[in-house]
Amino acid sequence: MPIYHKPVKRKPTGGRKRSFRQKKKRHIGNYPTETRVTTTQEYRKIVRTKGGGRKIRLYRAMYANVVDKETGSYKKVKILGVVENKANREYKRRQIITRGAIIETEIGLAKVLSRPGQDGVVNAQLLKKEE
Repeated sequence: MPIYHKPVKRKPTGGRKRSFRQKKKRHIGNYPTETRVTTTQEYRKIVRTKGGGRKIRLYRAMYANVVDKETGSYKKVKILGVVENKANREYKRRQIITRGAIIETEIGLAKVLSRPGQDGVVNAQLLKKEE
């Protein structure tokens, strides 16, 4: 069942606003894509957006493209888990990746720079290397 974005029902003075039209398809929203860390297989879906565009939703992530600023090189590394997520403290417990999350990878801690639920990929920047 889709999410419907309702207009505000009250005026700033406290008076009620009457609806001037019925619900429209353009007011339909979607549930957030909560990208989880997995050990089995990555899972993506392509969805059509308003205006005919496309978004690639990443539901399960196994790998991240990590850039090392010192050397300027990218590596595709395995994600081990979520260390911290400022978007929601429950996301750390549920192992959900969003933009700004700190993830643990095979080469060290990395900060997620992309939006996996909309880009379909996890891009991250290395914070500190494991020796």
